[in-house]
Amino acid sequence: MDVLPLVGLVAASTAVAGAARRTPVPAPLLLVAAGLIASYLPGVPTYALDAHVVLPLLLPPLLYTAAVDSSYLDLRANVRPVALLSVGYVLFATVAVGWLAYRLVPDLPLTAALVLGAVVAPPDAVTAAAIARRVGLPGRVTTVLQGESLVNDATAITAYKVALAAAVGEGMSWGAGIGEFFLAAVGGVVVGLVLMVPLHWLRTHLKEALLQNTLSLLIPFVAYAAAERVHASGVLAVVVVALYLGHRSWQVDFATRLQEEAVRKMVAFVLESAVFALIGLQLPFVLKGLGTYAVGDAVWYAVLVFLAVVVVRFLWVFPATYLPRWLSRRIRAREPDTDWTAPLIVGWAGMRGVVSLAIAFSIPFTMSDGSPFPARNLVLFLTFTTVIGTLVIQGLSLPLLVRVLKLPGRDAKTETLAEAQAQSEASAAAEARLDELLADDRNQLPGPLADRLRTVLERRRNAVWERLGAADPVTGESADDTYRRLSREMIDAERAVFVTLRDERRIDDEMLRTLLRRLDLEEAAAYREGPDSR
Repeated sequence: MDVLPLVGLVAASTAVAGAARRTPVPAPLLLVAAGLIASYLPGVPTYALDAHVVLPLLLPPLLYTAAVDSSYLDLRANVRPVALLSVGYVLFATVAVGWLAYRLVPDLPLTAALVLGAVVAPPDAVTAAAIARRVGLPGRVTTVLQGESLVNDATAITAYKVALAAAVGEGMSWGAGIGEFFLAAVGGVVVGLVLMVPLHWLRTHLKEALLQNTLSLLIPFVAYAAAERVHASGVLAVVVVALYLGHRSWQVDFATRLQEEAVRKMVAFVLESAVFALIGLQLPFVLKGLGTYAVGDAVWYAVLVFLAVVVVRFLWVFPATYLPRWLSRRIRAREPDTDWTAPLIVGWAGMRGVVSLAIAFSIPFTMSDGSPFPARNLVLFLTFTTVIGTLVIQGLSLPLLVRVLKLPGRDAKTETLAEAQAQSEASAAAEARLDELLADDRNQLPGPLADRLRTVLERRRNAVWERLGAADPVTGESADDTYRRLSREMIDAERAVFVTLRDERRIDDEMLRTLLRRLDLEEAAAYREGPDSR
């Protein structure tokens, strides 16, 4: 097996993603553009998307990372709009886009059009999270978009299976299809509920951070595979487990949390980069498969389907936003008022991604009677152009739309004030506990060490408040910024001495690593309250 193409894909995609951080363009868009260009460069190997690889191997860790970083409490508070988008909208889009494609595209059978509708129905979880982080959407809008993208893949995959069964002639009725949908949904949730407690117990009882992080890497694959084995939704199983573990991550020891966050971010960065590059690299396959369809006609069909996808989302989002409020006094009393800008953003933030392409590539070539699947190549082309169109047109214009609408982003001052108040209450509890412990003769400490504990506690209490105060007129730094900078300078000086002693053979490399790790932990502690630590 030649691993060089895989290594080249990972290396090139991460390099492009790294470069994107220095530009105003979101990384997914640059990666897709780079993939499109690279697909026609001589010497670039072919990379074919395989649903048997993307769905069980790439989707679970990406969903797990997105769900762990989500807020269970925020999602629960917004369960109605999330459910309306992740279930109601996907089913509506499957039927509406499928019917419009059937009417707009000549010679496209209704069954194949419904398969297309299911394929392009779900907005992408990775894209939604990446764009939302970049443009600074309001908190509730971000929660709704992330919640939608966590669950909608399960709805779309099930709807695709039902539409495909009807298309290939397996004779699945609407009743059977609805039954399969509920079985997959309920089964996925049940599998997640069954797995989440024992997996959390393992995480809290394994004593080595290395083993705990190995378990963390395996969890999304275990949840997905277990659900799929019983014909339930692996997507929902992963999301349920991840939300529970993320909500209770405070019960895991600090070393595990530090390592796990670093490993999870690295894995997500590599996979996200490769996934978006893969989207662009599919262009030769899609064009080659058009066959008897003229490129000009196919492009015109692609424009019509793209417009149908965009319009159908707005046709769902605005009524789903306002109708429940008009019909229910309880909803009006419980939920904050919203103006037209929030549903406009939600409607426009419907970028499609790799899941749609992976599902499209899994469409069989033949029907149950051995005849070719009708318009398979055209469905694949229309899926590809819809994904590219939403990523480029909506992804590029979304930041501009947010700026034009002047949506209020996250209020940094309010958040810092809440953080300072929380830290103040926690520090008061810690100080009371310290006094209680020092009153016990078994915990007697020399005065300087006891004072050091109080000094560290006091600094932790004051650090956040200082971010609200005036900056140094010369450097522009707060007192805590200056403290952390001087701390780093001192640690750098110590680190240089340790390296010099190693080079002079006065200490060996093993001792150097021990000493450097101690300094690394001190440096991490010094920077834990800083804005760059988040």
